[in-house]
Amino acid sequence: MLKVPYGTTLAFDFGEVRIGVAEGDAEVGTAHPLATVTGDGNDTKFAAIAKLVDEWQPVQLVVGLPVHADGTEHELTRLSRKFGRRLQGRFRLPVYWVDERMSSLYAESLLAEAQVFGRKQKQVLDQVAAQAILQSFFEGGAAEYFNGEETG
Repeated sequence: MLKVPYGTTLAFDFGEVRIGVAEGDAEVGTAHPLATVTGDGNDTKFAAIAKLVDEWQPVQLVVGLPVHADGTEHELTRLSRKFGRRLQGRFRLPVYWVDERMSSLYAESLLAEAQVFGRKQKQVLDQVAAQAILQSFFEGGAAEYFNGEETG
C-alpha cells in the first residue's frame, strides 16, 4: 500500500449511469459525500466533474476499483480504470485506485442507520459509496497509483 499524501482529495464511485463523488483531506482523515454526477454522455459528466475540481482544488483523485469477491477483475473494473485514466488526462492530477468491494454494502448500512430508505437512499447511495472509498483510502492507503503511465 502507498502512503496517502495530504491535501484535498476527491473520490469517485464510478458507474455507467451515476458517479458518486466524495471529498476529504487525509490530514484530518475524514471523508464526506459531495455529489452524484449524471448526464447523457461523457462530456456532460466530465463538465460536472470539472466544476467540482475547480471548486475543491484537489491535489489528488481516488477511483474505486470494483472487483469480484475473490479479487478478479471484470468489465466494470476495466471501465473504472478507463475513467481514472481520463480523469488524470483531463485534470493532470495523480489518480489512486482503491478496492471498493465493500463500499456499497457500507454505504447501504450507513444510510439504513440514518433511516434513509427508498428513493432518498438511491439519490445519495453513490455519494456515500464514494465516501466509503475515500475513507478506505485514508485509512489503508491506495492499492495502485496512476500518474499517466499504464498500470494493471
